[in-house]
Amino acid sequence: MTNPLNPSSLLTPLISSAAMRAIVDDRTKLQRMLDFEAALARAEAAVAVIPAGAVDRIGAACKAELYDLAKLGEAAARSGNVAAAVIAALGEEVAKTDVEAARFVNWGAAAQDLADSALMLELRAGLDALITDLNTAIDGFTLIAGRHRRTAAVARTLLQHALPMPFGLKLAGYAAALARSRERLRRLRKEGLALQFGGVAGTLASLGENGLAVTDRLAALLDLPAPDAPWHAHSDRVAEIASALAILTGTCGKIARDVALMMQTEVGEAHEPPRSHVGEAVGLPHRRAPNIAATGVAAATIAPNLLATIVAGQVQEHERGLGGWQAQWHAMPALLLVTSGALAAVNEIAQGLETDAERMRANLDVGQGLIMVEAVTIALGAKLGPHQAKLIVEEASRQAISSKRHLNSILAEDTRVTAHMTPGELARLFELMGYQGVAQTYIDRLIGSLGSRAPKR
Repeated sequence: MTNPLNPSSLLTPLISSAAMRAIVDDRTKLQRMLDFEAALARAEAAVAVIPAGAVDRIGAACKAELYDLAKLGEAAARSGNVAAAVIAALGEEVAKTDVEAARFVNWGAAAQDLADSALMLELRAGLDALITDLNTAIDGFTLIAGRHRRTAAVARTLLQHALPMPFGLKLAGYAAALARSRERLRRLRKEGLALQFGGVAGTLASLGENGLAVTDRLAALLDLPAPDAPWHAHSDRVAEIASALAILTGTCGKIARDVALMMQTEVGEAHEPPRSHVGEAVGLPHRRAPNIAATGVAAATIAPNLLATIVAGQVQEHERGLGGWQAQWHAMPALLLVTSGALAAVNEIAQGLETDAERMRANLDVGQGLIMVEAVTIALGAKLGPHQAKLIVEEASRQAISSKRHLNSILAEDTRVTAHMTPGELARLFELMGYQGVAQTYIDRLIGSLGSRAPKR
């Protein structure tokens, strides 16, 4: 299992999904690099750049289980990058059976061609895994949003009560934000991946007139789009994918933070699905700590720093840079891991979020009707003018707070109000779901914006 920042079988599962750990696993990473080398040999033999007899010899050596990962790591430290170490090891392996064929390992290519193309293959697998998890998370939140589109809840701004809102609107907002990330990843899956193949200086001069023919065959074999030209020192594609991953992680962190806040004992409006509490404090059996949400928040805290590394790595010198792409090669798998961890946490929440509508209603009543101040002010303003209405409602609100009485009761005793409103009219202003504006339309729009689960071609 690989974590470029902290290679730990103990800690890495805390902030990553099992699927993504398998994708960025060292041996899987090595196999992708060897897949590039086998495909390169086939592409070059097809246009007679290398002898056809070398293809089978090279292909037979392109099996990750033939290599010692620890020794490759030591060789990578000496050579300056892992691709050069893999090329050397592959050449040695081929030479065991055919010295002549070994001469054609990585023929005409640069170590960076191998490294960057392997990274693209890794990103493709990573994007597919994330899109799969996004599908289920979006479906989960959409389902719960439908169930709670008429459930009144507190809308909070600056962590304070603001207005009543349908709880389903909050959940539909989660689904829509995740769907926007899904569309970004789908687009980048189609447009942001590209073969890297340019040779030493991005001209493929060593292949002569066969450069484009080899490129097209190699791209087809790896199922990677062939770019207009090699992009050795232009890693904007990598940075754009990283940005989309960081945005997704941030969205997951926001959802996780909300859930953690709703789980507070004093709030208790929703809870993440329960897990076994192995190791929980003996004296606190009643506590439901937001352990799943904590993963989402932690991952969202890490992701921006990894994105910064990848963006900084764009500053590369001339035709092939020094240090920038090497830094990106370390940071991108780490970003895939934390993004997967954040999304896995949110997905688990979406599949099993527990809601408490009674507690939501009780929290709406905590303020003794003050949450309806805006509704009352607007209705009274239509009769007395906005300035006068504002003064009356502010005065009544202060009395409600000091006397711990309901705002409706205070206003019902004010002749300036009763002269223009009947008790029934005043009472209707305190109907929580009677003041939701176009929230139901927003729910419909958000859910309608989710689109299909099928990838767009």
